[in-house]
This record gives sequence, C-alpha cells and structure tokens, in this order.
Amino acid sequence: MNPILRTTQNSVGAGLARDAGNSVSLTNRADAIAGKPAPTQSRSHSTLAYCALALAVSLAGCAGLPDQRLANEALKRGDTATAQQNYQQLADLGYSEAQVGLADIQVGTRDPAQIKQAEATYRAAADTSPRAQARLGRLLVAKPGATEAEHHEAEGLLKKAFANGEGNTLIPLAMLYLQYPHSFPNVNAQQQITQWQAAGYPEAGLAQVLLYRTQDTYDQHLDDVERICKAALNTTDICYVELATVYQKQAAPEKQAELLKQLEAGYSRGTVTAQRVDSVARVLGDATLGTPDEKTAQALLEKIAPGYPASWVSLAQLLYDFPELGDVDQMMQYLDNGRAADQPRAELLLGKLYYEGKWVPADAQAAEAHFEKAVGREVAADYYLGQIYRRGYLGKVYPQKALDHLLTAARNGQNSADFAIAQLFSQGKGTKPDPLNAYVFSQLAKAQDTPEAVELATQLEAPLTPEQRAEGQRLVQQELAARGTLAQSTLQLHALDEEDDGEESL
Repeated sequence: MNPILRTTQNSVGAGLARDAGNSVSLTNRADAIAGKPAPTQSRSHSTLAYCALALAVSLAGCAGLPDQRLANEALKRGDTATAQQNYQQLADLGYSEAQVGLADIQVGTRDPAQIKQAEATYRAAADTSPRAQARLGRLLVAKPGATEAEHHEAEGLLKKAFANGEGNTLIPLAMLYLQYPHSFPNVNAQQQITQWQAAGYPEAGLAQVLLYRTQDTYDQHLDDVERICKAALNTTDICYVELATVYQKQAAPEKQAELLKQLEAGYSRGTVTAQRVDSVARVLGDATLGTPDEKTAQALLEKIAPGYPASWVSLAQLLYDFPELGDVDQMMQYLDNGRAADQPRAELLLGKLYYEGKWVPADAQAAEAHFEKAVGREVAADYYLGQIYRRGYLGKVYPQKALDHLLTAARNGQNSADFAIAQLFSQGKGTKPDPLNAYVFSQLAKAQDTPEAVELATQLEAPLTPEQRAEGQRLVQQELAARGTLAQSTLQLHALDEEDDGEESL
C-alpha cells in the first residue's frame, strides 16, 4: 500500500493525522498524494458586449466595433482588458484567429481552468490554423504531467506549424527533446540543433542557447551566446535580454552601454517591445548576474511604465531590492498603478510587504488578502499563503490549507516549497508528525542545494529503516514524475512567449 495514500490515524505516512486533543484532520488527504494534482482555484471573467450593428451590416463604420489589429497591439503593450474585449467580440462573430487570440489571454492568466479552455480552443482551430497548431504544440510542451502521446502530438504540431511558415516552433521543439528525452530516444537534441543551424534556420541559434541553459553550461559559453545573439538581434528582440545577461556576467560596461543605446533606439522606432525593455531592466537590477546598475534600470522602467503597466510592478520590485532609490510612498504609488492595471505581481509584492513587515507594519490578514488575489497567476502566492497557514500567523495553524498551497507551489516550481512541506510534516505543529512524508519532501528540497535543506534531509533520514528509505525514494520518483523533472529557465519561458508580432501567447 502506498504510505501517502493511507489515512489511518497512527500509520506511517498517514499524512497530517490528528494530534491528541488539539489538531486538525486533513479532510482532503488525497490531495497530498505524490502524483496527484494539487487543488487549484479558478476565476470567471465577464463576457464583454459587442456592437450589435456588426451582426447586421459589416465591420466598418462603428467606433465600438472589434479590431484584431487593435487587440494585437493592446496585448503587445500589456493591455489585456482591451485585447480581450476585441478578441471576444471577433470570436463571437466566428473569427478563428480571434478565438486563438482569446485563448492566448487565457493561457496568460496561468489559471489551470482557463488554460484547459484555451487548449480546447486551440484544438478546435488547429486543423485549419497554423497559428493554433503552433500554440497547441507549445502548450503541450509546457503542460505539467503531459502524457507521452501528448509529447508526440506536440512534436507533430510544431513540425507542421514550422512547415506552414509559423515562427517560434523550433525552440519549443528543442525544449521538448531536452525535457523528455525518454519520449524521443532516437533524437539527439544537440545534433538536431546543429542540423537546424546548418540549414540556416533563424531559431536554431536560440535553440542552442536554450540547450546551454538547460544543461547548466551557459556560463561556459558566454562568447557563443554573444555571437549567436548579436547576429539575431535585429530580428529577435529577446536577444537584448540574453546579451544584457552576458555583459552583466562578463562585467563589460562598455558593451552594455552600447547595447542599451540600441535597445532605446529600437524601442523609439517601435521595433523593440516594452516587454523586452522591462526584461532588460530586470537583468540590470539582478545582483545575482553581476554588479547591478539599478539607476539605469529605474530610468528604463520609468520611461515605459505609463504605456506598459507591468513595469510599475518592476519598478516597485526594484525599489524593494534597492531601498535607496525611493521611499514607501513611492513604492505604494508604483503598486497602486500596477494594481489598477490588474497586475497580479503587484498583489504578490504588496502581500509580501505586509507578510514581512519591513516597509509597512506586519499584517497577516492583509497579506493573505493580497496573496489570494494573485493565486493562480503567481506561483509564489501559494507559497506565502502556505507559510502563513503553516506558521500560524492568523492565530492558529491550518495544516491542511498550508499543505494544499505549498504542494501547489512546489508542483509549479517554487523552490522553497518542498523545504516548507518537509518542515510541516516533521515539526507537527497542530498535527501528528509524519516521518516518511517529511523525508520525501526533504529529499526533494535537497535540489535547492542549501545548507539548511541538506541538514534537514540528513536529520530526517537518520531514524528511518532501510525499508522506509526505499519506500521514500519510490515516492520521491513518483512525485517527480507528477511534476515533470525539468524546471523551465527564464529563456524557456521567454521562448514560449515569443511571437513575431510581439503578442503574449504562450
């Protein structure tokens, strides 16, 4: 019997069982089973009314009529409300490309229920729309727990879309081969990328960069990344992000300054998107990449934020990381601007401020409220909610709610969540300790490679019998299989999002 499946009160692996006299029962214990999906939350979105005259006459002559070009441009600058309004109206009129655009917005919410709807929309349009083929292929590449049949379906869709002239197909195809080598035993990813490069396909170079990131050899190939991205810079603006990263790592301020001149000139001409400027600014403010240039990052973000609301939150994050750039009033103004544009990162960061109590007085209830608004769209929101419930910040420990949120966060790639789950199972605050599950998640937490994670794993392993360790390792592998074993790097996420027209798709 699978120990994590058992709910007997005193059995090993029984989960968060009852403590004597003062505990909470895990009523949804099956949700903690390795390999089963964690609970999610979905949101409904109101359908916007469209101009009735369009049904009787044509799409011309009415100021309120939908416009796909307008929708595309709105999505490009981060105005999802305008984009959704126009896509919805065109989709209601039967325009398949608008239906695909609407599905793109659903994917962007990161809400599992809406992503499921988007998958259905892509499938309905894939027979006739190369764009839908590419979108569905990329969605299946990124889909957690996708089956081997879906992996092969993704390969076929991406190859078909590529043959039909769609861009952004080879990078997710390379990602598929790198992430699921067991599904494609006859494909050598490096050899395939080399063949694409020999054939002169523009995406092949970025696929090579993706391979460097995936194999953790990026720093050993900085010169090659620079060569690839300088050659592709005029056609692929994600290369600004990669080159900025290279120059930060190389401590090459002269090259960085020249790149930023090109970036700003491209943005002024409209050939570089605000999203890309935002990404470059965040690279400049990332102290893990080299000596940060926070003032230049702030200047870039302030220039684009009025037309690209996501940058208000990037400014707030920059101020959070570098308090000398402003004060709490400026921080709150940035966040208010971001919240007004329905930016979930703004809710997440505001919740974090109340959670930590550094910029504002600590307030667990306010933190909870803001994190809840970001759930389903920001992975870290589940992590912080889980910590609030695990640590008893609301006056008592809520172990089941803590487990639900932390498991969701862990399965969506939040690095620290496994460590918190191991603590939850081992400490027994408000619950009965569960040594086997504590061991399982401590082993998963070792991937963080931090002294705390290694120490906890060693401590929890010592009292287990060989049989328990063997069972624990089986459960570790089961949980890894449920998650998918390859975390998506920044480039992978950018690669899946990248579109020739600058739309945010997948």
